[in-house]
Amino acid sequence: MYGCVKLMPKYLSSSFTFLDTLYFGALISPTDPLTILAIFHDLHVDVNLYALVFGESVLNDAVAIVLSGAIQNYGEHYSSTGEFETYAFFQALGDFFGIFMLSLLIGALMGCFTALLTKFTRVRDFPLLESALFVLMSYSTFLIAEASELTGVVAVLFCGICQAHYTYNNLSENSRTRTKEIFELLNFLAENFIFSYIGVSMFTFPKHHFDAVFIITGFVCAAIGRAVNIYPLSWLLNLNRKPKISANFQHMLFFAGLRGAMSFALAIRNTLSEARQTMLTATSLIVIFTVIIQGGAANFLLNWLKIPVGVDEETEQLNNYQVRSDCGDLDSSTANSGNGVGAVNSAPRRNEKAILARLWGNFDTKYMKPLLTHSRPTLLETLPVCCNPVARLLTTTEQLTQDGSLRRTDSDSDVCIDDDLSGRNRGGSGGGGSVTSIPSGDARRNSINRVSIRFVTDDRSLFASYKNCD
Repeated sequence: MYGCVKLMPKYLSSSFTFLDTLYFGALISPTDPLTILAIFHDLHVDVNLYALVFGESVLNDAVAIVLSGAIQNYGEHYSSTGEFETYAFFQALGDFFGIFMLSLLIGALMGCFTALLTKFTRVRDFPLLESALFVLMSYSTFLIAEASELTGVVAVLFCGICQAHYTYNNLSENSRTRTKEIFELLNFLAENFIFSYIGVSMFTFPKHHFDAVFIITGFVCAAIGRAVNIYPLSWLLNLNRKPKISANFQHMLFFAGLRGAMSFALAIRNTLSEARQTMLTATSLIVIFTVIIQGGAANFLLNWLKIPVGVDEETEQLNNYQVRSDCGDLDSSTANSGNGVGAVNSAPRRNEKAILARLWGNFDTKYMKPLLTHSRPTLLETLPVCCNPVARLLTTTEQLTQDGSLRRTDSDSDVCIDDDLSGRNRGGSGGGGSVTSIPSGDARRNSINRVSIRFVTDDRSLFASYKNCD
């Protein structure tokens, strides 16, 4: 963007400094594909594509906020000329990583504290108070981060991730429903307000500065930057990723780079100079154009790229985990067992994960979830024997007394195979197995659907049910 600005006419290039172009690049980078995701949800597009688009939009919003703040600090505190200075650059880079990591830490700690609070107290006996506590603890995370001169949005983001992973599993059923509805309402109101405000501000905000050359250049540079990120990074990921990100998915990711509320909010924060006013106008037009044009053309592009739509979630999950429903497979796997209990011929096969994901998953299952939720196994089973006194203090009666075969599935757990056969009838006769798919509630694209497989040995049927948890 800086190079393009220097090629512009003198009247425009002289008003933009190096920091102005850096700031414009930071504020135009976050994506807000609300329209695309709504279409994906309605058309039941492949969940892998949905997860890629949604995950990118969540993380780059957080990065853009911290990056724009680091650029502001670069100009106000570190750089004396406003141009590139090596020492000032590394100071601003240190600010970026420091603010981001501290904000992440505050959010994660508050999320874990809320989980401990809901686990070790009887607040679940008061569902209204429980829901209020959940919401207020989330907001207090934002206030603490802002009071510490960090980034509240990043803190709230990671607080929400921890709350969804741990705290949500401790809530009573009434509080789960109520909390979900509260945040859905707030999300709906915020989305409608911000886009209405963007449209109205185009005609009522007094500090707009229209410059066709800069606006067109902004469009082109945003598209080039999007392509430079999507295609090379997808190629690198595909070197050791299963499943691969296909070419049509990459094209759809490039097209899904809608700009939205975050870009507009960062642009309107500072409109003192003519350059910042020009950036606000260009950002507003880019937001409106991408939401209307790109969002409206998403359905056509899905058909043109031959991306499958209308994917049945039950079939999709069964295909992912390769659960066999053929009676012959079930019978052949039990031909030599003699106990009359059906079993799957081949164990469900999940996609290979990166080593860091596997390490964190094992640590989370053995230590974090038993500490912060009522899940099994307990810390008494996972910690060394010498730590049993501490483990007993951190283990609730509910964890000790719950039946393993009936324990509640976590909201974001992987495929869970309940193979506790202690209560089954070992004297049953042979017979064919069948697979019954039972959808749980309305399927939503912003939820995580998992397969829960268990044996029912009275009639020797294999049930595959879907647990829908937000």
